[in-house]
Amino acid sequence: MRRALLAALIAALVVAPAAAACPRTSVGDLEDEVQCLECGVPLQLATESPQANRERALIARLVGSCASKDEIKDRLVAEFGPRVLTTPDDDGFDLAAWVVPVAALLAGAVAIGLTARRWRRSRRNGAEPTPSGDGGRLDADIERYDL
Repeated sequence: MRRALLAALIAALVVAPAAAACPRTSVGDLEDEVQCLECGVPLQLATESPQANRERALIARLVGSCASKDEIKDRLVAEFGPRVLTTPDDDGFDLAAWVVPVAALLAGAVAIGLTARRWRRSRRNGAEPTPSGDGGRLDADIERYDL
């Protein structure tokens, strides 16, 4: 009895650090960051696709072998190509996917700010825009019909 208890205690002491060293990753944790190549949607939305099932099986095998999230993504890219990831890398040409939208938003904000500034300046200087170039003629017509 003591030997069995001692063996169980030793096994628990050996297995516990190994389990603690294993990263806590799950298939569900990766399903929103990986897409089905057949459907073109995140893996969590691809329910009937054989390709999605192959990707899920590979992720489950890698999670079972204690692979980290980054290791699993690297393996998926090696197996299926870079299109399998839902977000582009943050280096090289893929960096443009992050920079261009931000630059476009900033350029739009600057354009709106400059236009508003010009408009406020023209209003402050008293330069009222006329509806047409015939403002004087309109005034003359109105005076002619006034009784």
